[in-house]
Amino acid sequence: MRHFRQLTPERLGALFHRPPAEFTPDAPARTLSVALGATLYSPATRPALAEDVRKQAARGVVSMVLCLEDSIADGEVAAAEDNLVGQFELLAEGGAEDELPLLFVRVRAARQITSLVRRLGPAVRLLTGFVLPKFTEDHSMPFLEALTEAESACGRRLFAMPVLESPELLHLETRTETLAGIVRTLDKYRERVLALRLGVTDFCSAYGLRRTPDMTAYDVQIVASVIADVVNVLGRADGTGFTVTGPVWEYFRPPERMFKPQLRASPFRSGRAEDIRAALIEHDMDGLLREIELDRANGLLGKTCIHPSHVAPVHALSVVSHEEFCDATDVLRPERGGGGVVRSAYTNKMNEVKPHRAWAERTLLRGEVFGVAREGVSFVELLAAGVK
Repeated sequence: MRHFRQLTPERLGALFHRPPAEFTPDAPARTLSVALGATLYSPATRPALAEDVRKQAARGVVSMVLCLEDSIADGEVAAAEDNLVGQFELLAEGGAEDELPLLFVRVRAARQITSLVRRLGPAVRLLTGFVLPKFTEDHSMPFLEALTEAESACGRRLFAMPVLESPELLHLETRTETLAGIVRTLDKYRERVLALRLGVTDFCSAYGLRRTPDMTAYDVQIVASVIADVVNVLGRADGTGFTVTGPVWEYFRPPERMFKPQLRASPFRSGRAEDIRAALIEHDMDGLLREIELDRANGLLGKTCIHPSHVAPVHALSVVSHEEFCDATDVLRPERGGGGVVRSAYTNKMNEVKPHRAWAERTLLRGEVFGVAREGVSFVELLAAGVK
């Protein structure tokens, strides 16, 4: 699989200095965690789920979560499990497995992990792992033990993607100990943990809050504080951290707008880009774009998505710009091993070799899976290509 595989070779060549590299579900966990991109959630009750998966993959989706938890009613669980197994069998029978996205199942109970792996039979080869809800030290152990058992039973690697969403993590008086317990648990199962996901909707729910499409998660200070602490403890670049993904953007149809649009017109003044800007504003996507940028600035990578229209913006803003690529390669040149400060190739900033090294390494890994844009190609052109 490959990001932007829906584009023709000619279009890829026009947009990318270095095109996205191909990868498989068997790639190293570090690569897969970066490659997740916009992880599209879908209820496991959908009757045409297999068809939906193939359709979204053709549109550029690289990772999907098929949900048995919050997106379905309590009374639908058994039927959803049956449907999920049947839809995996349809995907396995349909061939072209290398064109499918990374597939995860979000469970609500630990027993579902072993049960589903057993029921999937040979179709389990299409499963990348499980999303584990309300992850804390006490709550998570049955899920991780079940994952270990299921992995042994099916003979293939299965990843966990814990969701950090519990009130104990949000509440100030329990946050420090809850984070410490999560660290202890993750350290025991580090090789099975692909990425950590943030349940910002649950955080807001604990205080009866809901952000509007004019506001990002970072404008809700109580949410921003827990994101900062999660990245502080679990997102470090010293080898102890994990990929932490961005929170869900809830909106895809416009309510009444209160504030001005946040997208400047000037970057969109070429080709059909002005139409793209109008569509983004019409559907309140300008807030999404701002939140994606703030995710990156705060150490998050990738994003939980509940609508296909969110995928292209996430992927367009995940591509490494030509300027970022030049800065990162300058910092990592072998002759820079002794440190120091150098002027950037774009002559608009300093690159301080030792402090910027971790950033440069992360940037080049992102550039490997999402590609590096050609000089002069902006996210607007990448976005326009992705939504065609």
